[in-house]
Amino acid sequence: MDQDQYDGDGNYMPQEDDWDRDLLLDPAWEKQQRKTFTAWCNSHLRKAGTQIENIEEDFRDGLKLMLLLEVISGERLAKPERGKMRVHKISNVNKALDFIASKGVKLVSIGAEEIVDGNAKMTLGMIWTIILRFAIQDISVEETSAKEGLLLWCQRKTAPYKNVNIQNFHISWKDGLGFCALIHRHRPELIDYGKLRKDDPMTNLNTAFDVAEKYLDIPKMLDAEDIISTLRPDEKAVMTYVSCYYHAFSGKQKAETAANRICKVLAVNQENEQLMEDYEKLATDLLEWIRRTIPWLENRLPENTMQAMQQKLEDFRDYRRLHKPPKVQEKCQLEINFNTLQTKLRLSNRPAFMPSEGKMVSDINNAWGNLEGAEKGYEEWLLNEIRRLERLDHLAEKFRQKAAIHEAWTEGKEEMLQKRDYETASLSEIKALLKKHEAFESDLAAHQDRVEQIAAIAQELNELDYYDSPSVNARCQRICDQWDALGALTQKRSEALQRTEKLLETIDQLYLEFAKRAAPFNNWMEGAMEDLQDTFIVHTIEEIQGLSTAHEQFKATLPEADKERQAILGIHNEIAKIVQTYHVNMAGTNPYTTINPQEINAKWDKVRQLVPQRDQALIEEHARQQNNERLRRQFANQANVIGPWIQTKMEEIGRISIEMHGTLEDQLTHLRQYEKSIVNYKPKIDQLEGDHQLIQEALIFDNKHTNYTMEHIRVGWEQLLTTIARTINEIENQILTRDAKGISQEQLNEFRASFNHFDRKRSGIMDAEDFKTCLISIGYNLGENEFSRIMSIVDPNRMGIVTFQAFIDFMSRETADTDTADQVMASFKVLAGDKNYILADELRRELPPDQAEYCIARMAPYTGPDGVPGALDYMSFSTALYGESDL
Repeated sequence: MDQDQYDGDGNYMPQEDDWDRDLLLDPAWEKQQRKTFTAWCNSHLRKAGTQIENIEEDFRDGLKLMLLLEVISGERLAKPERGKMRVHKISNVNKALDFIASKGVKLVSIGAEEIVDGNAKMTLGMIWTIILRFAIQDISVEETSAKEGLLLWCQRKTAPYKNVNIQNFHISWKDGLGFCALIHRHRPELIDYGKLRKDDPMTNLNTAFDVAEKYLDIPKMLDAEDIISTLRPDEKAVMTYVSCYYHAFSGKQKAETAANRICKVLAVNQENEQLMEDYEKLATDLLEWIRRTIPWLENRLPENTMQAMQQKLEDFRDYRRLHKPPKVQEKCQLEINFNTLQTKLRLSNRPAFMPSEGKMVSDINNAWGNLEGAEKGYEEWLLNEIRRLERLDHLAEKFRQKAAIHEAWTEGKEEMLQKRDYETASLSEIKALLKKHEAFESDLAAHQDRVEQIAAIAQELNELDYYDSPSVNARCQRICDQWDALGALTQKRSEALQRTEKLLETIDQLYLEFAKRAAPFNNWMEGAMEDLQDTFIVHTIEEIQGLSTAHEQFKATLPEADKERQAILGIHNEIAKIVQTYHVNMAGTNPYTTINPQEINAKWDKVRQLVPQRDQALIEEHARQQNNERLRRQFANQANVIGPWIQTKMEEIGRISIEMHGTLEDQLTHLRQYEKSIVNYKPKIDQLEGDHQLIQEALIFDNKHTNYTMEHIRVGWEQLLTTIARTINEIENQILTRDAKGISQEQLNEFRASFNHFDRKRSGIMDAEDFKTCLISIGYNLGENEFSRIMSIVDPNRMGIVTFQAFIDFMSRETADTDTADQVMASFKVLAGDKNYILADELRRELPPDQAEYCIARMAPYTGPDGVPGALDYMSFSTALYGESDL
């Protein structure tokens, strides 16, 4: 709220800054407040037949102040002091202030002495506090109260009216339309709102004030002139006046309140009557339920079984858990309803309620006590009966458990003992069955004590007259009869197992003998079949002859193998005789081997069948190897001639290219004649290719008669043709170089002699190290950079080798470069003059183009004296031409 607040205890209090004794009120506001507060006080004091004229003077003795509070609160205050002394006045004012404080209002900075002294500001503040508490605070509209509630009420009431916009309690009311709208909203017959104009606030205000005073009994608390002439009318004065409108128009609500009060009284009477009816019904139902339940609780008929008694106990627990709690709640609710009803009747000044006969609360309590007594006795009887039956059930349960365990153990035992599984079992299985039977006999003996215990418990139950003794006796008799039968069957099975064991041990020995002899014989036959069917791969006559010899040796062992076969089959026949004589049911096979007589005979027949097939295959392979040997010798005879011939021709060509016999033209003529003789040898190569094809078709992969393969011959032949063609080409290039450079035959011979000397591998080429040694021997003093430059000329493909042709090209060019260098040096001495260096442009201007560009190319890596770029002095020029060694 803008003007008030509440402390932490919920007590209403005005804000301290509303009335600060150190601040002065605006004179216009103070005038408005004096008139408004005075009129408001008189509107209440006239009900007591008095009024005030001067607000700060007439309240000084406290008498009219106390009277005002009694009128607006409707309560009596303490008796006032009638004396005229100051102390009496202060006492009266304090009583008034204490009463205000008792209503939850904290008076800040307002004391009795100041009111008695006639302090106008404090008096106005006190009256404003009273107005807030008794005229404004209780206003409530849509969950808002006090000032906000009053403002919201004004906004809701004036919302339909044009030119009315209530946002506060000062300037929103200056044009008077707000007051007129409130009157018209509740009493439209009093004001013709349509004729009012917003630009005529004086008429609007006076109309509202006059109508409110005449028809609504609201005194004039404001002056139209004061409101219009003030820039911002006093908020407290406007709020006080507007609150009178609220209370005047809220009178209609009082009538509604009175009607509601009558309805409330009637509703209370109806509610009381309903409570009486509810009590009677609840009491009747509860007593009827108690009447029906007590006989059930007094029933003490015992049961024979624990299950039946447990069911009774469970029913009793259900009664306690499900049926009784709702009745306890009903009984409690009955007493609550009775007390509530009596209280309401007493508060309504009505006679006390008297229930029907036998339905008093005391009657119900007595019946309830009888119920709980029967309930307690029934519970004790149930527990005693359960303990009694528990003792009998313990013995019966013990009998059942032991009988169940024994029956579970014996289940299937008769069927097991009557099995004839030993008739189809092997020896190992018979021995296992014997061990298992011995273990069963031990187990059988151990169960003797349990059978005796079962019989003893059954006897005890008979002596205690157990209700289900007949079934116990019958079960005990079945167990004893079954026990005797198990003993007889156990003895019979033991004898059958021992007899079968002896027969199977004999058969097992024969099985073992059969397995020991059949396994190696079977392995021999399988190995023989594998060897006889093995696809042999041979490449020579010697290999096929070795296979034939081994085959003949194998055939010599067949008669002895047949004797062993007959002996093994004899063992099997003996086993069959024993089985037939003693009627042994041989469900299984020989446990020591999977080999059987049928398999042995089948494999033996297969071996006899494969022997002649192997004979024929060896004969055919022998013939094929003889033909392969002929083809090997035929190819070898030719390859052993052609291979050496190619090698010889390669060596001769190498010598021709290195030796220096005659002129280059003579060497070229000789090489071409050589090439022709080589080409004429081609038919012999073709014939050898034909023989090689026959060898490949016969799948011959080696030939001990020669070291030459067709691949070697082909590669040699291709190298021979390539070498003669390359050698002829080199001679032709040498002739071209000689003619182009003007090299004499003597020089050419010298180049060849130098090249051959440093060609240490005699391969017709020099590697980089040999070439470097050659250059040094003829006068070159090489650094790494210079040698790299030369290698880039003679070996542009960076293969690391130098051919004779590249060597001739380089040597002929270097000879020509030396002559050019001498000419350029002479020109340099003339052109340099006194400055001892020359610029590139001077070289181009004075020298022939080829000499100038030669010098410029050599001067690129150097800088002239004094940092002159692109210039050479004498020493730098010499270094560029001849290298570091000439400096």
